[in-house]
Amino acid sequence: MAQRTVSALLPRIIAALVLAIAAPAAAQTRPPADYANVQLRDPAKEAEAKALMETLRCLVCQGQSIADSDADMAGDMRSLVRQRIAAGDNPAEVREWLIARYGDYVTYDPPMSAVTLPLWLTPIALLAIGIWIARSSFRRRRRRHK
Repeated sequence: MAQRTVSALLPRIIAALVLAIAAPAAAQTRPPADYANVQLRDPAKEAEAKALMETLRCLVCQGQSIADSDADMAGDMRSLVRQRIAAGDNPAEVREWLIARYGDYVTYDPPMSAVTLPLWLTPIALLAIGIWIARSSFRRRRRRHK
């Protein structure tokens, strides 16, 4: 009798396991934003939007622009850019709006500010240190050969 109960419950157990495994995958899929993958009808506005998208960083991928990324977040950002360009905003206004919304990290060319100052000064400081080390090395070599 116990064997009948187990064999009667086995299809239900398998169905429950399949649903439990498939549920997270189904929960993560959502339709893309309206203008995420649809170009604007006006070719000039689409060109402006595309050029702007190339300069904005995907916040999820970090190494890709929102124009190149397949992430949902990048699709949402592409949609926002196209909607604002279609509404008549110029690319500079859209860029500033996205920076205000997502922070300086969204752009590949962060503006000079107290927060981004180390990003701008570090290469100059490293170059100065390299020149100082090379100069010191050359001076020591000259003293040895004299």
